Amino acid sequence: MLKATNVTKSFGKLKVLKGVSAAVSRGEVVAIIGSSGSGKSTFLRCLNYLEKVDGGSVTIDGESLVSTDAQGKACYAQKEQLRRICLKMGMVFQNYHLFPHMNVLRNITEAQVHVLGRSKTQAAEYGAELLTKVGLSDKAQQYPYQLSGGQCQRVAIARALALDPELLCFDEPTSALDPQITQEVLAVIRQLAGEHRTMIVVTHEMRFALEVADRVIFMEDGVIAEEGTSQEMLGSGRSERIRRFMGE
Repeated sequence: MLKATNVTKSFGKLKVLKGVSAAVSRGEVVAIIGSSGSGKSTFLRCLNYLEKVDGGSVTIDGESLVSTDAQGKACYAQKEQLRRICLKMGMVFQNYHLFPHMNVLRNITEAQVHVLGRSKTQAAEYGAELLTKVGLSDKAQQYPYQLSGGQCQRVAIARALALDPELLCFDEPTSALDPQITQEVLAVIRQLAGEHRTMIVVTHEMRFALEVADRVIFMEDGVIAEEGTSQEMLGSGRSERIRRFMGE
């Protein structure tokens, strides 16, 4: 489904990604863990074309998002191909990024109408279905300021799902939430995992990663330091490096 090879990214003189290679199979849930500053979120943003890579290649569902030429220059796909590829990916951000001037239902329908060309009626029907899915069917006419953080994040998940992405990405979706509300959001992600959706989740929730992820990637200092099944990485036989990261 997704393959990234030797991805590099710097911000000025700071090298954030130092040659990251990873692959995600269709229907797989991959958790990315690591301390702050290890490059997790930057890698996810590069996969979603929210940041441009300096080098390396990314292919999604067999189509090239970016490759590197003989001179070492990153070359992105043409505009129409970029648009097609990006539509295959959905993104849920740490801080929701809902439109504050739109009610919940319109937050979910707007892109369906303007990006996918659905009628307002079709978009509203699907939006209502998705709100039921995330347990917010009674919040359609409310505005983000009237919701809790967990409810806002569940709306953000519904909004991402509304474009029918083939790969769903979460960038630390619970880091801004208190523990009780965190469980509400994680329950929705568990439900999506149970539907065999292809997902990449950057998270600090180790128990969640152990229970839900098929595979775990541990990033450290801009590289993938370890990867394996969730049980190998976070189970009783986890490495000394992972134990240190978990504060044991």
